[in-house]
Amino acid sequence: MKLSGAASVLVALASASSALAFSAPSSSTSFVPSRSSTSSRAATFSRQAFSAPRQATSSRCSSAVSALKMGYTVGVVGATGAVGKEIVGCLEKSPIEVGKLRIFGSSRSAGSKRDTGFGEIEVELFDVDKARECDVVFLAVSGDFALEHAEKIAEGDDGAVVIDNSSAFRYNPKVPLVVPEINAEATKSAKLIANPNCTTAIALMALWPLHQLFKLKKVIVSTYQAASGAGQPGMDELWDQTKAVVNGEKDVADHEIFAHPLPFNVIPHIDKFQENGYTKEEMKVTWETRKICGLPDDFPVR
Repeated sequence: MKLSGAASVLVALASASSALAFSAPSSSTSFVPSRSSTSSRAATFSRQAFSAPRQATSSRCSSAVSALKMGYTVGVVGATGAVGKEIVGCLEKSPIEVGKLRIFGSSRSAGSKRDTGFGEIEVELFDVDKARECDVVFLAVSGDFALEHAEKIAEGDDGAVVIDNSSAFRYNPKVPLVVPEINAEATKSAKLIANPNCTTAIALMALWPLHQLFKLKKVIVSTYQAASGAGQPGMDELWDQTKAVVNGEKDVADHEIFAHPLPFNVIPHIDKFQENGYTKEEMKVTWETRKICGLPDDFPVR
């Protein structure tokens, strides 16, 4: 049996990896929590996310205890990328007993070996059936890949719990969007779980307890997109072009990954502009805050 209760623990690792590979819009977004939002959902900083669901049946609790003792089989799809590497690193440091780590990749990386805290692991060519053999699968891949494969990996009682790090399912009303310290209970019956944008996850860790105590009226979020938001190629371009400018090889850096030169520059534009004048990257903070915190769809934005 695949244990969705474990997901409330493991989704935290995906949030942590997003924070480490930090990507946030160079913009200012303000939002105003509704005064009608309930205060009963007080934020807890206990070990809620590190326990089985309170409403679980005794047999499910027994299964959870047994699985914890034996260790989970955890799969990471895209583990050779920047975010995937961070997920593996978080797993190495986490209190979760990982009995077996499986790394899945493309034909380009399949067959290669990676040194991890769990020993040397050979990268397997991704296959849905192989991924379904795991208890929990992290997807550190594109949204298109997640849309194609995530539900297939999770479907049925014998499917894996899937924690998707892309934006593919964040706004799907049937898929919980989770920050464990805020809404871990949403994972109790879920086989597919979405991980929020890193800006949202980081901001809400501070804003949620403040909102519970004081009912915030207005918050202005100013964030800056890191080159790592574009993955390893983006980081490489920033590094290489910064050296080129500093060494006097170029007055203005070249650019292929980004729309404009990034070294010594700030680009006030991430993703497409929306009808309200904000970019999609900015609106993610508002949309995801509403969903995670259980705020109404008319949650005011200024």
